[in-house]
Amino acid sequence: MSARILLIEDNATNLDLMTYLLRAFGHHVTCAVHGAEGLEKALGERYDLVLTDILMPQMDGYEFVRRFRDQARTPDTPIVAVTALAMTGDREKILAHGFDGYIAKPIDPKRFRAEVAAYLKEPDSGAHSDR
Repeated sequence: MSARILLIEDNATNLDLMTYLLRAFGHHVTCAVHGAEGLEKALGERYDLVLTDILMPQMDGYEFVRRFRDQARTPDTPIVAVTALAMTGDREKILAHGFDGYIAKPIDPKRFRAEVAAYLKEPDSGAHSDR
């Protein structure tokens, strides 16, 4: 299944890796390097999935998801945090802020396809979704 995915990530190495992997899986990827740019793109186009970092300049992921859910024509678009936040309570905080789930950093290329597929409802998904 080819999906339209918006990827919001301020770290160039992570952005390049995830973009490469998503395109290798056959997805159409649009990139943004901070939350404000991501919000502009998210409100201007329809995406099957939004993957976003949380800790970013100009607008963090929490503010992005809040504004997107308030303003989008399709507020039910799955939004997944891609984050290194792994302290006690972070998962609950991420979900409470309106994310549909999260993928932990560092990105494991062997698991990334299944993790993304879980939020796209692809048939080859072996990952667990937080939805």
